[in-house]
Amino acid sequence: MAEKKIFGLTPRYTELLVVAVAFITLISGLVQMLAPSFMLGFIGKELPTASSAHFFGIVGMFMALFGGMLIHAIYSAVTNKQVVLWSALQKFGAFIAVSIGVFNGLFSILAMSVAVFDLFSGLLFIVYLRVLNSNNA
Repeated sequence: MAEKKIFGLTPRYTELLVVAVAFITLISGLVQMLAPSFMLGFIGKELPTASSAHFFGIVGMFMALFGGMLIHAIYSAVTNKQVVLWSALQKFGAFIAVSIGVFNGLFSILAMSVAVFDLFSGLLFIVYLRVLNSNNA
């Protein structure tokens, strides 16, 4: 029997994509937390201040936490759809926040690549929720 595909993706491929995004979120969050000025140097429009670097590092900490939490939820013995939902909402929120930052001149246009990645990550997580719901049906 063939696996049911959602938007042309098999459940296993969708899960692997979600794990990859969660891992990227975890690692990029750790880098942002440990070296916020370095990261702001890439996407910021001006030189980072102590305050901006501090708050950017805090955002990185939460990125790392969400990425790690999602990895744990995927490989947990019990399916945790709530974690996937909240991770999707975090990604949508990041898309909105970074986009606003770009349009207000706080970040360079390069930061839109981060925003678009977050948007597609959030959409992928919603697709993964559909996979989880179809597995339980």
